Amino acid sequence: MTTETATVPTTKAAGPSAPKPTPPAKLEVLTGSGAILRTLELLGIKDVFGLPGGAIMPFYDELMSSEKIRHILVRHEQGAGHAAEGYASSSGKIGVAISTSGPGATNLVTAIADAHMDSVPMLAITGQVFSTSMGTDAFQEVDIVGITMPITKHSFLVTSPEEIPETLVAAYHIATTGRPGPVLVDITKDAQQKSAPFIWPPKVDLPGYREVTKAHGKQVHNAATMIAEAERPVFYVGGGVIRAGASKELHKLAKVTGVPVVTTLMARGAFPDSDPQHLGMPGMHGSVPAVLALQEADLIIALGARFDDRVTGKPSEFAPKATVIHVDVDPAEISKIRTADVPIVGDAKEVIKELTEEFEDVAKKHKPDYKSWWQRLDELKTRFPLGYDEPDDGLLAPQYVIERIGEITGPEAIYAAGVGQHQMWAAQFIKYERPNAWLNSGGAGTMGYGVPAAMGAKVANPDRTVWCIDGDGCFQMTNQELATCMINNIPIKVAIINNSSLGMVRQWQTLFYNGRHSFTDLNTGHDTVMIPDFVKLAESYGALGIRVTKKEEVDAAIKLANETNDRPVVIDFIVSADAMVWPMVPQGVGNSSVQYARDKAPEWEVE
Repeated sequence: MTTETATVPTTKAAGPSAPKPTPPAKLEVLTGSGAILRTLELLGIKDVFGLPGGAIMPFYDELMSSEKIRHILVRHEQGAGHAAEGYASSSGKIGVAISTSGPGATNLVTAIADAHMDSVPMLAITGQVFSTSMGTDAFQEVDIVGITMPITKHSFLVTSPEEIPETLVAAYHIATTGRPGPVLVDITKDAQQKSAPFIWPPKVDLPGYREVTKAHGKQVHNAATMIAEAERPVFYVGGGVIRAGASKELHKLAKVTGVPVVTTLMARGAFPDSDPQHLGMPGMHGSVPAVLALQEADLIIALGARFDDRVTGKPSEFAPKATVIHVDVDPAEISKIRTADVPIVGDAKEVIKELTEEFEDVAKKHKPDYKSWWQRLDELKTRFPLGYDEPDDGLLAPQYVIERIGEITGPEAIYAAGVGQHQMWAAQFIKYERPNAWLNSGGAGTMGYGVPAAMGAKVANPDRTVWCIDGDGCFQMTNQELATCMINNIPIKVAIINNSSLGMVRQWQTLFYNGRHSFTDLNTGHDTVMIPDFVKLAESYGALGIRVTKKEEVDAAIKLANETNDRPVVIDFIVSADAMVWPMVPQGVGNSSVQYARDKAPEWEVE
């Protein structure tokens, strides 16, 4: 790290009351790249994921000497971004991804958009061409600040070394406070090379950025009163509860009120699946009790949820008789989709605490009665249990495979998924008892998320077993990160739910396009030719590769994977291509039309 000594000049004030001159003070002078490293260290960053290139090379030269920060060299910048997401989502800490300019930066864009949709605290640091070359279409010049403006909480451009500490601290603060999200800091190469006094702590001024954490007391009181007076209330819990670290507070509120709970795809584990008050996951592939509980409710208490289309179905037909209490740290989400009768802006953890206390006071005067509501919900739970049919083609049921992974491995593990049918089955058939155990791409639906996210989670949680539940399509998008895992001793487990197709697209083609499976066959496992052979691919990376084709082989393979901790493990489970995700509410249909299975309800009328 290049350092030198700088002297701060003394200042003199005119007039008889002028203070005595301050003796010269010595300030450490660092290169801009040295300032990046020092700032990250002082912010407590322990692990970063990245890939070097020309515009970020000065920083990488500094990073090489760090004894405090572990750098994981990925094989693709998208892997760095998703690894940073997995790191953050499993630990509650900020994830850091680093890339060079141009294509290196644009390769991060998908992961940044993913983090933005799912409120993941992430710091993306990109190199940029020399400031004197900007705007000239220089080699590997891309306006990454402009590109990422719509998909970050904020994007910074740094052109001088003096700006670096303040900007990185500001980025860290923005990413981790309020509604978490990604922040990008683009630093020109000359800013990394030049030197400046390193001032710590820097003065950070963020005009207009004021996160609200404390809720309005009157609104909380109104909400508590409405819960006590309701006949059919439901807690609609979103991923914001997990991001706020409010799971314990939620559990207490649920027990104090006796109100049923549904947890969205992003909130799995926020409330224990084993708790009798939990109705399951709502939405397009949610449980029937969860879907219909929201639909039939007279009061919905939305906690850190955003009424996205995958939960509401056709918005105009969603919960037609319900009054809505909406709690969110982001005021932009309140009444965006569904008008809130009681809007509460604030941190979920703090609001839930206040709501619990307020409800206890209100309930002393008005004791709620949800007996008939619970009778209806218990009837739904009995009539529509989660289940699946055995395939008639002799291949494995994917639901069985995923269910056994969860049962054998247990709730203390971390489960990351790709996107598609396997994602929905993993959300349905693994039982989640704690927050941060379930990682997936919810809002963006990014194929290829699973392997690098699992890698990042294992770096953040080295003592936990980490499974990636992946599809044969998703796996082929980012499996090169197995090399990263092998070289850096990151022993994740990968279960490929191999139906030899783009399963979710194929399901929709079967249901809505008269079975015309247009370009969804992948030829990865059901024919004599396997392209690629996933076992050989795993072995070429140095991982343990296993293929499972029979039900009696499933448990032994999972146990072997859990016992293997000296390298990654890849299990190629050959499953039926005809298996579908049920229940289902297709896009454009109201949730009252939820279909339990293909042969158990009338055909939908889809707009």
